[in-house]
Amino acid sequence: MAHDTTPLTATVVGAGAGGTLSIDALLASDDFTLIGVADMSEAARGRVTEKTGGAVATFATAEEMFAAVPSDVVCVSTYAPTHLPLTKAAVEIPGIRGLLVEKPLGDTTAAGKEILETIKGHDLPVVVPHGLMAQAAAQKIIAQIADGAIGPLRVVEMECTTWDIINAGIHWLQFFLSLVDGSPVEFVLAATDRSTRTFRDGMQVETDAITLGRTASGVRVLMHTGDHVPMSRNDTVCLFRIIGDNGFIEFGAYEGYYTLVTPGNDRTRIDVEPFEVSGHQRHLEFLAKQIRSGERDYGIPDTSLQALEVVEAAYQSARIGGTVLLPLDGAQPPTGDDWDPGRPYSGTGGGRNGREL
Repeated sequence: MAHDTTPLTATVVGAGAGGTLSIDALLASDDFTLIGVADMSEAARGRVTEKTGGAVATFATAEEMFAAVPSDVVCVSTYAPTHLPLTKAAVEIPGIRGLLVEKPLGDTTAAGKEILETIKGHDLPVVVPHGLMAQAAAQKIIAQIADGAIGPLRVVEMECTTWDIINAGIHWLQFFLSLVDGSPVEFVLAATDRSTRTFRDGMQVETDAITLGRTASGVRVLMHTGDHVPMSRNDTVCLFRIIGDNGFIEFGAYEGYYTLVTPGNDRTRIDVEPFEVSGHQRHLEFLAKQIRSGERDYGIPDTSLQALEVVEAAYQSARIGGTVLLPLDGAQPPTGDDWDPGRPYSGTGGGRNGREL
């Protein structure tokens, strides 16, 4: 039975960086007709009007847009702390059929979880547009790891400059969780420097940070983020080293190639034909496919939520100076606030003898 191919109507909340990616993707796709964009910035609304020749209505608030031009699809493309109330409002639009929610899903794991529960409770499909999930080389790497190209996976190391744990690390950690096929992270230990009081995309972030995690399957992730991280390569914002028992892969985020090193391949460059459309367009067209077929695939949204929990655990670990266990709402180890590693032991005050473990 043929599916209805009538374009789905779509609206976008937020015309910043993420919103513009959705706007451009919707305009380029035959699956959609963009009918409205909301942004509190008059300048941002003006850019939309100029881009579309005035064919797309603009609004100062999402509430005004939802009432004036209810759509089949809503793209929530604002700062993370606003995603939950906007999602709750969007699912109540008469005739709503699907959503795109930008990453991170929310500013907290609890918010992200409530967003997904709300959407699933209305039996709606949702996409979270992680770029590496719609990038050809990254998808090829995931397939190669699954096929055992470098043997059992052991460590994934990441260097990322001019970005932070929550706004970019959410991408890298979601990619990591895809590499380990969603094996849950069991603990996180992180340290952050906050001396420059850097903020980015509506969030207070670190000047420099190191994040360590370990999955239930035994794979470790080590992520170095910050304003000025010294990189092994200066031509990428993030460099991955994906290490297995029988070799490793180097990959610069969003590049069209990667380097495979195994006993039979001494630094072999693997070029991958890029997808024909942008990442946001691929995600949105996958959303349209789900709407028309009635199928639901929450794989990427679910790993995005897992990644958000790792992000929150990293910041919590840095605050308390200790290990954080996942899930976050489970039992946690004592913080040991009165113990100062590196100082001479006085012989009093309790503790345990490390020689007798």
